[in-house]
Formats: sequence, C-alpha cells, structure tokens
Amino acid sequence: MTSAFQSEENTTLSQAWHSLSPLWQGGEPVVQRGLPHDQLSPAWQMLLLGDGSPTRHLHLLTRERTEVDVIDMSLIGMDLDNAPDIIRVVPGPRLRRQVWLRTASGQRLAYAASWWEASHVDEYLQNRSLPIWANLTRLRTELYRDIQGIYYGHSTALARAFGESGPFWGRHYLFWHHGTPLTLIYEVFSPYLTRYLGSTRGASESA
Repeated sequence: MTSAFQSEENTTLSQAWHSLSPLWQGGEPVVQRGLPHDQLSPAWQMLLLGDGSPTRHLHLLTRERTEVDVIDMSLIGMDLDNAPDIIRVVPGPRLRRQVWLRTASGQRLAYAASWWEASHVDEYLQNRSLPIWANLTRLRTELYRDIQGIYYGHSTALARAFGESGPFWGRHYLFWHHGTPLTLIYEVFSPYLTRYLGSTRGASESA
C-alpha cells in the first residue's frame, strides 16, 4: 500500500523532533521492575510504565476529550533520525509524525513523536486528527505496547511549548501487531499533570 500523504515539506527531514537531554534514563529492566517511589511516585509510574493508552488516561484524568495537533509528517527514508536505537526494527522507508496531545480546551498535556513504515501509515492513521489510540481502536487492531525506556531530563523546546519548567518525564515504546513492530513512539508528559497525579516524587522527597 502506498501512502497517499504527499507534501513538499515531507520529502526531506523538515524539522527536528524534541528528545529530552536526560539527567537520568533507564532501559527495559528498569521498566519491568519499576522505580523506587522516592524517585517516581506510584501514580506517575502507572502513567509512564503501564501498558494502557495514554490518550485514555489523559481523558480520565482531565474529564475532557483528548485532541491532537499534528505538527509534523516527514518522510525520512532509512535515516535513523536520532531516534532510540530500536527504530531499526521498524521497517523502512519510514515516516515520522509529531503531535501535541491536549485537552479540548487547549491545555497541552504531552508531546509524542512516532515512526512508521511509510507504505502502511495511511492504513493505521486513517484520520490524522485523531490520537493513534483512537485510530487503532476504530480498526479493532490488536496491539501490544512494549515499553523499552524511560527518561528524566530537559528540553528547552518542550518547556516553552508546555509553559512549564523541566525536568520532564518521558518514555519510548514499540507497538506490536501480529508479532510485527508497527510503530515506535517517544512521549514526554507535561508537569501540568501534577494537578491530577500529585508530585512526581514520593512523599519523602516532595516534603
């Protein structure tokens, strides 16, 4: 299947994506065992290390519809794009998508970059204005969310976009479908969510 998405800006690496400059990071073993609660509170661990849909979680937290602002759709070919190394398992040529996740009233809650096999992106993102989870739910696509890494760090661009000072928590994971990697996703969450989840650190650290 050939992607129907055509745009002059998408024939090149049109803009950078927003990765964190990590103060700390952990790989899959850390994800599996979890973090000490004085490093990351239980509520935040459920958001970051759980395998549920962040879009659904954000809706439940805010009681507002979670909407998407697409800020980039770039064909990157076989370029590794400074993405996590696991991008190599996503077949190429690839397309990179960047979005803000926000409430219907306009509050930005998270940033996400994702990498897809370009020839299949239209199959899974039939409505580009919807979150990935909403698109895949409509298709009744069976998925496994395989969280590979977690980050704590800074990003000047994200601080400006969120209107919140860092550091920020983020993660990356693979979606698997029928035993095949479907997409790689890198997400960073806004500290605005402390209004719902409490401090990112346990009581002994936040006191």
